[in-house]
Amino acid sequence: MTRQYGYALLAGIVALVVAVSTAIYVGVSFDDGTRRPPDAGSRAPHNSAAPASAGTWVGSWSASPAAAEPGTETTGLAGVSVRNVVHTSVGGTSARVTLSNLYGQRPLSLTHATLALSADGTAAAVPGTMRRLTFGGAATVVVPAGQQVTSDAVRLRVPHDTDVLVTTYSPDGAGPVTWHPNSRQISYAARGAHADDATGVPYTGQVEAWRYLTALDVLSRESEGTVVAFGDSLTDGISSALGENRRWPDVLADRLREAAEDGADVPRYGVVNEGISGNRVLADGLGRPADNPSGLNRFERDVLSRTNVKVVVIDLGVNDILRNPLPARPEHDSEEILDGLRKLVRQAHARGVKVVGATLMPFLGHRGYTEAREEVRQRVNAEIRAGRVFDAYADFDKALRDPYDPRRFRSDYDSGDHLHPSDKGFARMAETVRLEDLTGAAPAEL
Repeated sequence: MTRQYGYALLAGIVALVVAVSTAIYVGVSFDDGTRRPPDAGSRAPHNSAAPASAGTWVGSWSASPAAAEPGTETTGLAGVSVRNVVHTSVGGTSARVTLSNLYGQRPLSLTHATLALSADGTAAAVPGTMRRLTFGGAATVVVPAGQQVTSDAVRLRVPHDTDVLVTTYSPDGAGPVTWHPNSRQISYAARGAHADDATGVPYTGQVEAWRYLTALDVLSRESEGTVVAFGDSLTDGISSALGENRRWPDVLADRLREAAEDGADVPRYGVVNEGISGNRVLADGLGRPADNPSGLNRFERDVLSRTNVKVVVIDLGVNDILRNPLPARPEHDSEEILDGLRKLVRQAHARGVKVVGATLMPFLGHRGYTEAREEVRQRVNAEIRAGRVFDAYADFDKALRDPYDPRRFRSDYDSGDHLHPSDKGFARMAETVRLEDLTGAAPAEL
């Protein structure tokens, strides 16, 4: 009887160990970018390296995987350390990143990955802030072709409105490299394994693009959700000052934070930028998967799968007008664009996400301007202003147009190409978004 009791006790202990091990095990999660990262809505991370303090996971920065990097088709960036510089919209006590191999044709092996605060936007890290990133507890990870991976959370107090370094190293590379060009931010590269290097000295290569990195989330006490800015080059900020973070979503993030600090009744949200230069509502770019996928095709991935998203601000449609190879047919073309925008709204509402839209800004003086295309723009804007497209709207057109000729930008809001705003114009766009429109939820579907 004693021996049987001993066996039973031993079996019970073994079962308990197995149960506890199963409960605490954290595996690496791979996906194609259409699912939210783990703990997207939770208030505390599972990784033991992260703090136990309360907070909410929110998006602080993001960029859409936009294309395959030219020239990396064969060897990728084998033997190169890639150091991305990104700018936070909100701060937190822990951080995690998402890395994408969407355009890779082979598995991407990453043997080193780190996160640190940047010293004045350079490749050098602020002393004492370098953190090794892990994936399911392991320092190495293999990202399958066409997939992405989210790191474990690391303890690091990340301030708002600051630059962060995210570095990866792959010994064998995997081409093509997934990237986001036209970033208006200089990032760095170094030959050899230098992910842990805090000096920045080896990082002599520079590129105006982000590679592999598509999101930085923080565990925040100051924010409760995420606003996604969704659009084309006007959102991507292609004409904004290099390295100055003057895109309109950057300015909107500053407005939200400053209003909250002043005690205004505004939502405490992070703002992330999912603009792609040249993007259209309806048409994909070339390639498989497509470079520059249409707004309709990427909306689930780039908006609805962002961490704790509450609101999306959509500024999209100008490229559907300008890049249409056929002669403009105002009634037909405007209805196609409006139908696409309404499909985005329905997708958002099905997930409880509120939608703020923007009127399309003028482009007289741009080489693509025609009177027929102008009529398409006016028809789309009339429907937006009539309240028949979005839950609310920001009138970018009215705010930036020349009062004496509303078909063109006001001169001080024009970057010079008559299509993209100046830094002053981007600031005016952000000021046009009513902060109270970012409150509340999507309307209930009847």
